[in-house]
Amino acid sequence: MSVKCLADHMIGTSKPLPLLHRQLPYARPGRCLSSQGLLCYPRALRPGLLHGPPFPGSPCALEERGHSRVPLPDPLKPPSHLYSSTTVLKHQKGNCFDFSTLLCSMLLGAGYDAYCVNGYGSQALCNMDLTREVCPLTVTPKETVKKKEKAQPKKYTIKPPRDLTSRFEQEQEIKKQKEAKAQEEKRWWEEEEEHLLEAERAKPDPLHGLRVHCWVLVLLGKREVPESFFIDPFTGRSYSIQDDHFLGIESLWNHRNYWINMQDCRNCCKDLVFDLGDSVRWEYMLLGTDKPHLSLTEEEDEGMNDDNDTEDLDKENQDKSFDMPSSWVEQIDISPEGLCQCVFSAFSRTIPGLQEAFETHCLNGKKVLHYRRAQLEKWAPYLNSNGLVCRLTTYEDLECTKILEIKEWYQNREDMLELKHINNSTSLHTDYFRPGHPRALHVHSYKSMEPENDRVMEFYETARVDGLIKWEETPRTMTQYYQGRPDFLSYRHINFGPRFKKLTLTSTESNPRPILKITERFSRNPAKPADEDVAERVFLISEERIQLRYHCRDDYITASKREFLQRSEVDSKGNKIIMTSDVCISFEVEPMEHTKKLLYQYETMMHLKNEEKLSKHQAWESELEVLEILKLREEEEEAHILNISIYDTKRNEKSKEYREAMERVMHEEHLRQVEAQLDYLAPFLAQLPPGEKLTRVQAVHLKDACLGDFKQRLIDKANLIQARFEKENQELQKKQQWYQENQVTLTPEDEDLYLSYCSQAMFRIRILEQRLNRHKELAPLKYLALEEKLYKDPRLAEFLKVFA
Repeated sequence: MSVKCLADHMIGTSKPLPLLHRQLPYARPGRCLSSQGLLCYPRALRPGLLHGPPFPGSPCALEERGHSRVPLPDPLKPPSHLYSSTTVLKHQKGNCFDFSTLLCSMLLGAGYDAYCVNGYGSQALCNMDLTREVCPLTVTPKETVKKKEKAQPKKYTIKPPRDLTSRFEQEQEIKKQKEAKAQEEKRWWEEEEEHLLEAERAKPDPLHGLRVHCWVLVLLGKREVPESFFIDPFTGRSYSIQDDHFLGIESLWNHRNYWINMQDCRNCCKDLVFDLGDSVRWEYMLLGTDKPHLSLTEEEDEGMNDDNDTEDLDKENQDKSFDMPSSWVEQIDISPEGLCQCVFSAFSRTIPGLQEAFETHCLNGKKVLHYRRAQLEKWAPYLNSNGLVCRLTTYEDLECTKILEIKEWYQNREDMLELKHINNSTSLHTDYFRPGHPRALHVHSYKSMEPENDRVMEFYETARVDGLIKWEETPRTMTQYYQGRPDFLSYRHINFGPRFKKLTLTSTESNPRPILKITERFSRNPAKPADEDVAERVFLISEERIQLRYHCRDDYITASKREFLQRSEVDSKGNKIIMTSDVCISFEVEPMEHTKKLLYQYETMMHLKNEEKLSKHQAWESELEVLEILKLREEEEEAHILNISIYDTKRNEKSKEYREAMERVMHEEHLRQVEAQLDYLAPFLAQLPPGEKLTRVQAVHLKDACLGDFKQRLIDKANLIQARFEKENQELQKKQQWYQENQVTLTPEDEDLYLSYCSQAMFRIRILEQRLNRHKELAPLKYLALEEKLYKDPRLAEFLKVFA
């Protein structure tokens, strides 16, 4: 019995289900199944093993980026035919059945327990309508806060210090948190109202529950899958089996069997049990299924202990067991030469594939997805000249008319730009860079590219020698944050006065801003005492004062302070001013321990004056560096040069030209070597004057010289073989004469050595004799062959015609 006959028999003998089992709209009366359809779907699956390791997904790889959706010819019926997976990969388009077959084949090849499902879906699912879905890129992952475990109190502990925090401040903080929570709840209720209004505005689907759709089911168990889930082939997103988008299941199949759902789908797929070994819930087509059957009860088990019943059952199973015919689809071969950007978001992976066929992702290399209050645009790499590969536009309203913010992702940029975030409500631009920028930029936030405006720059801390990690600027201030400096500087804040002449990026003349105040903070230096380790240093330049605050001692709540009043070293008459005690105002935590003398205060003040000059110079250099960074960013945005890997032979023109030139040179060198090896006239032609035409006399001379030289080589070779042959014979005769003379006194070991030497010598003599005879036979033939070649050589043929 063939599989086709078995399928026809199963369809003809199966009883119709009662109306309560499959109520409308999940079943259509008069629906017929053909054996051709049952055989077509499983045989279209062919597990394909992917070559090469998977690659992590990019920021815009949260959905399947690849192929164009083709709707079913009739939304109420499955397709009459299926395209093979190789055809879908080639043309990058297909319907839900084609994409599900391709996805299921790859998952089966990767070792997952995957099945294609034929069922009914919602209108949004079948039409790939994402306007009511939230874009995955807008969802921020929740940060898990680890709770600190409280240490168990010991029996004998020191009484903790008194809590000196203000209760009023705590109450105010709690009040602020409640207000923020109330605003969040209000915003949530507003969104819920919008959801209700949107649902009311949505038109009811007249074909609800009748739209045929195909998707992929992944069962738990294999590859450590914790729970079963669905995968939509259009978007690549994973759904729970309880999701309301999936309204019912008719059947499912893999590459080995075909199962028909016998369960009630009145409550969508929420009450379905996916135990394919249960023949009551799932009617299988082929008996040779790899799914385990339900366990039998003890009474049934006892009744089957009879040997005769067991033998009859085995015979019956042998008669009725059929295997699925082999797949008619060609082997899916995805080579690791490029990357196929078909991403399954359920696994957050990309699949290596053919670069030429899949790098454009879809038609014209662009794809647009519309979400709720968001629009996602995707481009193929190198399609845009500025390296743009993804853009997410977020809107304030449901009609998508008011833009809230824009996020753009870039790839292969020479300036290492990775993400650009534009907030339209605040006009704030934020650029994110990968490591490798010439100025070690990490984040650049700004509202205008003009200098002396609000901006924040963050740098990679390990890429700069000065340890600068953050730089903030306002029209009148500049703040720098440092880390890991040898002088323990961690913070510098500079206040500027008004500039008399406006500064632009194109200005070249020196125009520094007047500095009013410089504040510097230092980390603790453990090599110095706390009273001598400066914590904060303030240069009040406009007031001609310098303030110092030292680090606080352990178990102290106050720190030492000093203030120096800057005076000129000479007065108006040119006399030197003597250092007095009123120049330095100090506060000592422990004044009785040590008292600083005037000499120490004078040296400290002179050192601080030098430090003030150095700080002013560094502030001026920082301003120049910011101008250089802004100029560099403008040049990078105008040029937006893209990096091309040396391994990308399709786009790297320089590497391609160099490789072709090297191949051409190597090919010419190889041809020259081959010609030099095969040209038997080259040594004789080299003796003639260069550039001179060959005459008849010279041609005859060349022929005779070439033949004479070849004849001499043959004679020399024959003489060499003859000489070696005679030498071996003489040595053998000498050895035999020596044996005759010393035969009586030889030991058994000497006799064995003699016999082995005679055997080897006879072998060499025999080989030389054969070589000599063969040389004598072939030498005349070789001579005649060379003579014929010389007569046919195009360089000598016209001169040697009369001699032929």
